[in-house]
Amino acid sequence: MKNLSDVGNIQEICNMKIIPLKEGNFSTSKTKDFTLLTEENFDTVSGIKMSVQPFLIITENDYILLDAGIGWENEAGKTVISTILEKENIRPEQITKLLLSHLHKDHIDGALQLTDQGYEATFPNAQIYIQKRELDFALENKGNPSFDFDILDQLIQLPNIIWMNEDKGQITDEISYEVVGGHTPFMQVFWIRENGETVFYGADDLPQASYLKYHLAYKSDFDGRKAMELRLLWEKEARENDWKILLYHDLDKAVIKA
Repeated sequence: MKNLSDVGNIQEICNMKIIPLKEGNFSTSKTKDFTLLTEENFDTVSGIKMSVQPFLIITENDYILLDAGIGWENEAGKTVISTILEKENIRPEQITKLLLSHLHKDHIDGALQLTDQGYEATFPNAQIYIQKRELDFALENKGNPSFDFDILDQLIQLPNIIWMNEDKGQITDEISYEVVGGHTPFMQVFWIRENGETVFYGADDLPQASYLKYHLAYKSDFDGRKAMELRLLWEKEARENDWKILLYHDLDKAVIKA
């Protein structure tokens, strides 16, 4: 995609509003331990550098959370996401839908919080959309450090889960999804459309702007070639249809467009 432009941190698109919920930039080790990057350690910490950045999309009908982050806490012991929401005058109870692209720990751990009564839903009124085949894949890979099985076991016991089994479809008139694979076998991506505008979330098949600059198959993906081919397709469609693209793992950018 040529001439990518960063469209800022908080964007209003007609009646849609995009709020990046960036928990920070991190280094992740082979065992999937996350270390917060600072000016002091940025050049010395080893591992893959990435942001963790869920998104809240506010439409006329919904408060939609795209993935849930890792639940990172600031120095005051509050989660970074709750602090951002507070500044936006948004309560966790207002979130109506949590759309999970896949079940790696950096995308689901923030969906739960540990209380004196045990684990509880961070967003208690949200319907949580999970691809059932993605769960089956995770459960077949016990011991894989990409998954936090303690959290996952608690998550799937919540009462407000919508189990998804189809390859593609509509969640509402505004929200569509497709199971595309690539990063994981059954990862799903989402489009949110309202008033002629489209927001696209490619999750870890399209996590950073550089993935559109360098057309590579990454070994960190379950099927790197498929993920690369999907990016080429989305690049063309995004340019033709003026999508805004959400970047979950980009160190610097949140939302880009052609």
